[in-house]
Parts: sequence; structure tokens; C-alpha cells
Amino acid sequence: MNSLKNHRSAFKRMTRRACLIGAAITIAGATAPVAFAQDAPSQAPSAADGRAMLEAMSPGWNLGNTLEAIGNGPGPFSSSQETAWGNPPVTQEMMDAVAEAGFKSVRIPLSWDQYADRNGNISPAWMARVKEVVGYARNAGLYVLINVHWDGGWLQPVYEGREAVDAKLANYWTQIATAFRDADDHVLFAGTNEVMVTDVYTAPTDENCEVQNGFNQIFVDTVRATGGANATRWLVVQGYNTNIDWTIACNAELPTDSASDRLMMEVHYYDPYDFTLDTKSDKWQWGAIATDRSATVPGFDEAYADAQFAKVKRTFIDNGVPVILGEYASSLREDRDREQKYRNYWDLYITYSAVRHGLIPMYWDNGYTSNHNSGLFNRGRAQLAYPATAAVITEGTKEGLKKPVE
Repeated sequence: MNSLKNHRSAFKRMTRRACLIGAAITIAGATAPVAFAQDAPSQAPSAADGRAMLEAMSPGWNLGNTLEAIGNGPGPFSSSQETAWGNPPVTQEMMDAVAEAGFKSVRIPLSWDQYADRNGNISPAWMARVKEVVGYARNAGLYVLINVHWDGGWLQPVYEGREAVDAKLANYWTQIATAFRDADDHVLFAGTNEVMVTDVYTAPTDENCEVQNGFNQIFVDTVRATGGANATRWLVVQGYNTNIDWTIACNAELPTDSASDRLMMEVHYYDPYDFTLDTKSDKWQWGAIATDRSATVPGFDEAYADAQFAKVKRTFIDNGVPVILGEYASSLREDRDREQKYRNYWDLYITYSAVRHGLIPMYWDNGYTSNHNSGLFNRGRAQLAYPATAAVITEGTKEGLKKPVE
């Protein structure tokens, strides 16, 4: 099902069923020229700079639809609801499998509100479970990024109710940061996730930008105030809805920070939506290897991805701000693309281009390996379900690191 045969490439062959990147890529008998940059010299980075973090954390993987799952019932819950959306409990074996597959970091989306009492106190049992899962990842040698995820949608970037929302965000981050105050720099914090007005997918207003920027500042100030290792921990702030264009428009000016050069920006990438996420769409081919242009979304090809990541590079990375590509994935379309050549090529190229431009890629694995999903692992067995897809992600990372855009 994952067979991608007869590749020609200037690069090392990854696995029997992996698609490769190179001057020419042959996929299921169809060859398409794809031009890439030549190797560029680079200086060894210091231990704390963005390039070092790019190399240390890439590629990354998301433990999606698990610790952020919202339980049935009103709450508050004291025990973990991580199986509420159908994924199994997280185990050490699962994190070991992620590391063995070549991933170097894990993003752990988290829910907090459903575990807090009426006074905003987070359940000690839930905090202990989060620390346990973070420990699994660290035992496996992975960097870890934890956040406040959707969490029921209470983070609305509007003036109405702003003071209460700001206070809740500060309260939760005080508790989270205090719990992890002694963790070393392999643990990163991200303040929010895809903040937007619920069901409003148009460009943000000045009000939306102002309030979202305020969330970022509250997050940074709150974490730093807890002291310990948090005084200099890497903190990740997000642009509006993690949309690249809106991030640049709203969030080009980062929060002030008492620590020097310890902030990162986070964006996400799912373009074109009709190909990556709309599983009812007839747009199931992508990029230079497409054989039926009517099955593609015009204008959202390799050049578009390069241009988007170039914007991020110019705005943030070139100004000393590392960037995490916190989510990206293309859904499985076995009904259209049985050999997964387009899905794997998209994952390959987006990983490659992101890394070339300096972004740390973290693949969105929702835990489900059936058609129309983006799971890579059978989590119950702690085994790869799609080794070819994992292989193109690690290969795209390796080749992107060799050819940085200057």
C-alpha cells in the first residue's frame, strides 16, 4: 500500500518504500524534474542559537488528539481523558518508537480547563500525568514542546471578556511553569494554539491582533516570573491562527522578554486545504509530479510553499527568531491515491522546504491510521503504520539541512 517504486535520485536511498528527493524523482513510473539548491557551506552554530535548535529538533512529531482530547461530561475531571477521542493511553514504548523512527522532538498538545476546579486549580493527578508523558519523551531522548491547545475554545481574541481570559491564561501558565520549573532546556513551552475567533476564517481585525499579542505577552511574563530554569527557557509564541500571512501582519513584533534571544514563533501549514484536509475534494494530486492538472489546486505548488517559508525566514529567522512549523500533514487518500505518492511527495517537499528556510517541522499525527487521516503510528502497538511516510519526513529534513537558503 505504501510502495513507491523505481526512484532515481542523487541522494542515498532511504527505504524500500520511501519516496526520495533529488534532481529527478520517479514515482510509480512517472518522472518529473524537480530542481533543488546546491549544497551551501554553513558555520557551526553556538549551543543556544536557532540553527542549533533546528538541527537538534528536526524533524518533530505531534502526539495529536490525545492529551488535548475533551472528555464526555461537564468536568472537572481528575483522571486523564486522553482516550476520549479514540487514541490509546500514551506509553514509554510509543515514545521510544517515535525516536526510533528518526524524530527528534515531540509536540504534546494539552487540555487544561477541563481539569481545573471553579477556582482555577489544575488537578494534581492531571499535572502528574502530563509530567509522566513528558518524562516518557525525555527518556526516549526527544525534545518536548507542551502548550495550552484549543482547550474548549475559551481563548477568544476579542475585547469582550478579555480581562477574565487574560487572568485564566496567566493562572494556568503559572501552575504549568511552576510544575516544570526544574526541567532542562529540552522542554519548551508554547503559550497557545491557533487562536482565532471561533468559526471566523477571515483576516484578523486590529482588535484580534491586539488581543492575541496580549496573550503572547502574558504567557512570556508569567513563565519568566516563576524563575528557575523558566527564567531562560525557550518559549514559543504564535501568530494569529498560525496562518503565515496573518502571523506576519499581526505578530511581526514579538513580546518583550527578560531573557535574551529565547523566543520562537510558531506557524502551521496545510496548503492547499482542498488537497491536505478536505478528504471529499477531487483535488488529490499535488506538485510537479501531478499527471492530471484538473486534480490539483492551481498556484499552491512547490513554488508557493517556498515563497511562504521565505516570508517567514525574512520576517523572523533572519532577525534571530527561530520558527517552529508546529503542524503540517496531508491526509491519507487511499480512495484516490492508493500508492500514496502524492501524499508522500507533499510531506517530503514541505519538510524539505521548511527546513531549508530554517523552520523546525513537526508533523501532525492525529493517531488514526485509517483512510482520510494523518496517523503514522499504530499507537497501541507502538509501531510505524506508514514507514514510507516517516522516511520521507526524515529524508526531507536531512536534505533540507544540507541546503540552507542563505
